[in-house]
Amino acid sequence: MTGEAEPAERLRMLLVDDHALVRRGIATFLAACPDIEVVGEAENGVHAVVKAAELMPDLILMDIQMPVMDGLEATRRIKAAHPYLKIVMLTIAEEERNLFEAIKAGAHGYLLKSSQPDEFLARVRGISQGEAPISHVMAAKILEEFGRHPQGNPSDVPASKLTPREHEVLQFLTQGHPNKEIANTLGISEGTVKNHLKHILAKLHLQNRVQAAAYALRERIVPDDPPRPKPDPG
Repeated sequence: MTGEAEPAERLRMLLVDDHALVRRGIATFLAACPDIEVVGEAENGVHAVVKAAELMPDLILMDIQMPVMDGLEATRRIKAAHPYLKIVMLTIAEEERNLFEAIKAGAHGYLLKSSQPDEFLARVRGISQGEAPISHVMAAKILEEFGRHPQGNPSDVPASKLTPREHEVLQFLTQGHPNKEIANTLGISEGTVKNHLKHILAKLHLQNRVQAAAYALRERIVPDDPPRPKPDPG
């Protein structure tokens, strides 16, 4: 025995990209992380659907533009069969249409291929803790898209169903802030924030916090100048 403790749980990931070099690069980078395990790879959406059912990963990193079946269609099919699986889109840029379609399909957010390694890893780990990568740019585009396509509203439940505290949490979601910052600013625990998010999603019949942020923007229940989270004291 070495005396070194193994991680209690490892985040099991499926990498989906039609470029083998991209997949290998990400897999090699993540191999150095003791809390993450790449359990499989797929080169297109068809293979991704099969691999998702076979491996049941915790997280699927899904490229958008692929031959045979693109990432958006693969996401729709995987979420229809396994709604609890987390899927994050991997893309070169925050394409407006693809962003909106991915969120409607149930994606938890986007990761840019241009991200710095440390940022990329932090976001992957955040996703495993219930976070969702959604930037200010994404939030603005979601709002703009809903303005052009009002029938695409992810929920028809009135905002009055939410409590004042749930409204506050939604304000921070529209800015893409993680649970830790929300908890610090509101003076509550991260567990309490997660409970509020769970109740918000249940009340609004939404799949994830990205859709919740889109709902908040569409309903315009956030102020023009939302509160800024306090920095993490730790």
